[in-house]
Amino acid sequence: MSAFEALHPALRYHIANTLGWSSLRRTQLEAIGPVLAGDDLLLLAPTAGGKTEACVFPLLSRMLTEHWRGLAILYVCPLRALLNNLEPRIHRYASLVGRSAALWHGDIGDAARRQLQREPPDLLLTTPESLEAILISRRVDHRVLFAELRVVVVDELHAFAGDDRGWHLLAVLERLQRLAGRRLQRLGLSATVGNPDALLAWLARGDQKSRVVGPAQPPSEGDVTVDFVGSLNNTVTVLTQLFRGERRLIFCDSRARVEELAAGLRQKGVQTFVSHSSLSADERRQAEAAFATTPDCAIIATSTLELGLDVGDLDRVVQIDAPPSVASFLQRMGRTGRRSGSRRNCLILATTEEALIAALGVTQLWREGFIEAVHPPEKPMHLFAQQIMALVLQECGLATGEWRSWLGDVFSGIAEEERKCVLDHMLAEGILYADGGILGIGPAGERLFGRRHFLDLVSAFTTPLLLEVRCGRLRLGEVDPLSVQSQGGEAKVILLGGRSWRVLDIDWPRRVVSVESSSDSGQSHWFGSSRAMHASLCQAIERVLVQGPPEVALSSRASTRLKVLRDAFIFCDGDSLPIVRHGDSKLRLWTFAGGRANAMLAAGLAGAGLIIETSDNFSVRFAGCNPKALAGALGKIDADMLPTPVTARTLAKLKFGACLPEALACAVLAARLAENGVLHTTLARPRRLVSGET
Repeated sequence: MSAFEALHPALRYHIANTLGWSSLRRTQLEAIGPVLAGDDLLLLAPTAGGKTEACVFPLLSRMLTEHWRGLAILYVCPLRALLNNLEPRIHRYASLVGRSAALWHGDIGDAARRQLQREPPDLLLTTPESLEAILISRRVDHRVLFAELRVVVVDELHAFAGDDRGWHLLAVLERLQRLAGRRLQRLGLSATVGNPDALLAWLARGDQKSRVVGPAQPPSEGDVTVDFVGSLNNTVTVLTQLFRGERRLIFCDSRARVEELAAGLRQKGVQTFVSHSSLSADERRQAEAAFATTPDCAIIATSTLELGLDVGDLDRVVQIDAPPSVASFLQRMGRTGRRSGSRRNCLILATTEEALIAALGVTQLWREGFIEAVHPPEKPMHLFAQQIMALVLQECGLATGEWRSWLGDVFSGIAEEERKCVLDHMLAEGILYADGGILGIGPAGERLFGRRHFLDLVSAFTTPLLLEVRCGRLRLGEVDPLSVQSQGGEAKVILLGGRSWRVLDIDWPRRVVSVESSSDSGQSHWFGSSRAMHASLCQAIERVLVQGPPEVALSSRASTRLKVLRDAFIFCDGDSLPIVRHGDSKLRLWTFAGGRANAMLAAGLAGAGLIIETSDNFSVRFAGCNPKALAGALGKIDADMLPTPVTARTLAKLKFGACLPEALACAVLAARLAENGVLHTTLARPRRLVSGET
């Protein structure tokens, strides 16, 4: 019997006749057997590769064959926008066989939530944060709602696993598993990653039969061109002239740049839409829907459109400056080439020399077949603290040791002594209290996290202070407070959604900005931080400087500027550590080890008495230093034992850090920022003194 024939007859009928599909894709066929057998699964496929159908079809088949009733399947996504995009499609598939699907997230109103509780759908699309809110809410009977739960699908698993949202998700799944009274089948959907087996083991937790389905290597085909344009204004000029009559998706890695570029293109008469996380849900939906049906236009987005949102068939993908990783580059380029006879493509427009060389580094890694591994952050002690508080609220009080039966082995990577230290600290600080062996939320816990029914507890990430922007009753989105502060008494004009808005009033207590449309040029600003490149990318950049560009098309401008850069870095040979002398007392050590490793090295050398001017992704600068002193200090460095510097500013960004003793909070961050292995390899290279300027 073929894989397709293993599906329920009613589902097979509708796939072939109602949907009109003549066949399923290879990965969809390969997934049918393991999903029907109840195995855990990691399904790897590029954007628009049919991952959703690969898991939903066999799950609907099981639902019919095994007569599942009630809420049986959770479909978890990292973004509300992705949920909104998927729901109509999944609802259609479910309705074909007489089943239902529905949404539950922060934008869903109370009336709809009450209806979902009265008549639970067979499949619920949601986020980890909404699941947490359900579990700690006193208005939802979570024991009844999740009693029939059997399967959890995690879409864009790589986006969860790489940060604390992944640990939060795993803890919530363990709690749901206990409520359901059965082990939950876990299906992860992901773009290609460098360590699929480890990622599956992290999701599955245990010895349940599991399998990876999909290509282990990233796709190598694609038409990639790199151009050097030198500025955002030049970018507008180039994009105005290129790809007329085509639908193009343009990625920028900051909201401010998205807004500036959109405003520039609109001034040139290009029909332009905007999508980023600070626009309201309605504004984003309208832009994405309009883009999907408009033949000659551009949509400019941050990473919000990197994930699986369906915006229709694209002709072109354009990347402004370097994508943050090979995985991100592949996700973005994978938006194209979906039509028969078309090829995946990406045009990279670099506005600075560093962006040019970083883009060439990313494409060098791609051509080498490299893709980043996804590593869950080390020592999630603050998430352990968060889960203790959440369980206290969920259970209206928690016996001191009962958390173990709720959280399984999710926090087994934290030593027992460290877990005890966290609990003791929370009790000592009044975040928790104990009465007769039962834990409750203490006065400090109420003060720190109790606002708006403990809303702060439902998410594992810190949300920056933003102001809501309204034009009359229409909600436009959010802006950083710095965007609306005027100078000289003049009304501020801001950019949002690629349009200019004049600030009429700021209600600081309510955090609401009232605006009106303006024909003046606006400005956009969001708080952010510079990106630390990982060592693999920096080392690929070094290879480009030494060996030349990867096998991608370079414009004449990019080729000329790369030659200038290679001439400037003639001292690099790819084998040694160049120490470049600047005058009598300034040195620069070129490591190409990445921002974190260089910060560690700089801190270690500062501790040895050297004066550090600065460190960056590629080098460490020294003042008042001679080569002999630097060589001596480097010779004494033990890379394996070098501590990781943790600043007060970094500590302040650790959500739920108040629940940890300072020493443990520092240990969490140190474990996550450590690059001892990279430094060990880097410092093993022979050092070489070079005179000159760079």
